[in-house]
Amino acid sequence: MSGPTAAAVKPNRRQAARLAAVQALYQWQEGQHEPVEIIEQFLSVRTGEKGEGGMRRDADKPLFRDVVAGTVSHREALEQALSSHLGQDWTWTRVDRLVRAILMAGAYELFHRKDVPARVAINEYVEIAHAFYDQGEATFVNLVLDRVARQARAAELAS
Repeated sequence: MSGPTAAAVKPNRRQAARLAAVQALYQWQEGQHEPVEIIEQFLSVRTGEKGEGGMRRDADKPLFRDVVAGTVSHREALEQALSSHLGQDWTWTRVDRLVRAILMAGAYELFHRKDVPARVAINEYVEIAHAFYDQGEATFVNLVLDRVARQARAAELAS
């Protein structure tokens, strides 16, 4: 498998950046390339590619770069926060690698991108999950990110 695809998604600029960030994080988890290398691949080679693993030319590149680099740099804290919200019988290693990439990117935005409303961030990553899965994965992503948001943005969600 060379990576996830989401042909059915017709995202706007920010959605396209998030989708590409999830694909980059998926690739990073394979452990064969450094994050800087993957970011550069997407920005220079894979921008404008059609189909699997490409990024639209008009994607919000600063957002893409921030989500990938920020997620990687905060990996341990994000994984710890996510693990504590998975559910009683779940472990982080049991979660599918693409779902982990979606959750980590979403959690990064919830903790570190206060310019993005929590409900928007959750919805964006749930939609990405819907693009790749047709079973319960999107519901799982919604549940976990909602729990993370209540930790990261308690005041915002209370209002």
